[in-house]
Amino acid sequence: MKTKSLQYYLPGELIAQHPAEVRSDSRLLVLDRADNRLTDTTFSELGRFLLVGDCLVLNDTKVLPARFFAKRLSGGKLEGLFLAETAAGLWEVMLKGAGKIRTGERIELKDRKKATFCCARLLEKKDGGRCRLKIETDTSAQTILGKIGFAPLPPYIKRDDNPLAAKKDKIRYQTVYAQHSGAVAAPTAGLHFTKELIEQLKTAGVLPAYVTLHTGTGTFKPINTENIEDHQMHQEKFSIDEKNARIMNQTKEKGRRIIAVGTTSVRSLETIACRRRIRPYSGTTSLFIKPGYKFRMVDAMVTNFHLPKSTLLALVAAFAGLENILAAYKHAIKERYRFYSYGDAMLII
Repeated sequence: MKTKSLQYYLPGELIAQHPAEVRSDSRLLVLDRADNRLTDTTFSELGRFLLVGDCLVLNDTKVLPARFFAKRLSGGKLEGLFLAETAAGLWEVMLKGAGKIRTGERIELKDRKKATFCCARLLEKKDGGRCRLKIETDTSAQTILGKIGFAPLPPYIKRDDNPLAAKKDKIRYQTVYAQHSGAVAAPTAGLHFTKELIEQLKTAGVLPAYVTLHTGTGTFKPINTENIEDHQMHQEKFSIDEKNARIMNQTKEKGRRIIAVGTTSVRSLETIACRRRIRPYSGTTSLFIKPGYKFRMVDAMVTNFHLPKSTLLALVAAFAGLENILAAYKHAIKERYRFYSYGDAMLII
């Protein structure tokens, strides 16, 4: 399949730069695969399309404040993204402007008030701006990021180091049910849920269940190969415990639907679904779901609007059909829906 088949034109002004004032006030486009009917509504009306006994699967990963700012001792400004702490004080990061820095050079990490928090030494430069830093303090990575870090917004959302904007993004680029730290990108389909909406759905007989997939930077990596099949899929850590696996399996046994919230939940479930059953698991997935894939567990999904030529668009095209998805996107653009991470949502049933 040609990658160009995942292309569409989006006016720049429809790329959401800020979330809806109230999470559940986001718009919701419902695509019914039975007859390809489209319904325009709001996310707060999600319960209208769910049934008693349905299981709503949510990714409870917690986004780290992984974006940080730094400065060379010579004065040059730097911007970084924390990826992982591979050993005590050893960070794997993406660093803009890394080409100008020499191996062994010291840099200053800045806190949110632009004061120096600590220094770090560049140990190694890798391909694509990836670097290894030695942090010159015994403080844990999570504590440091708590002092210096900003929400790791994707590059199409324009933010500088403004502390007021950072304070709002820290709250809104995080689901209300986030529990387990480790993601460097949000599972954005879940950003539309409020605690009140989740309680309403539970009262109506919809069962919540949770997986944990730590979303990585690979989620933003476009498909650059001519053919989709030649793309190298990124790998992400995920886990499902026995309690939540049991909830999902009982849902299937009763003939009810599994409704995955976000592509991360979809990939987690489909990675370990065996004969339409989920087993407890902790490990990694590099599953690339693309048109032609046969779904074993997921019956419906909540998802945002995705970038052209992305693995996420390929996944929803596999679920609903490429022509149907492109037609839905054309409708969403005509109706001025807001796109991408802080944008509006789709429900595909």
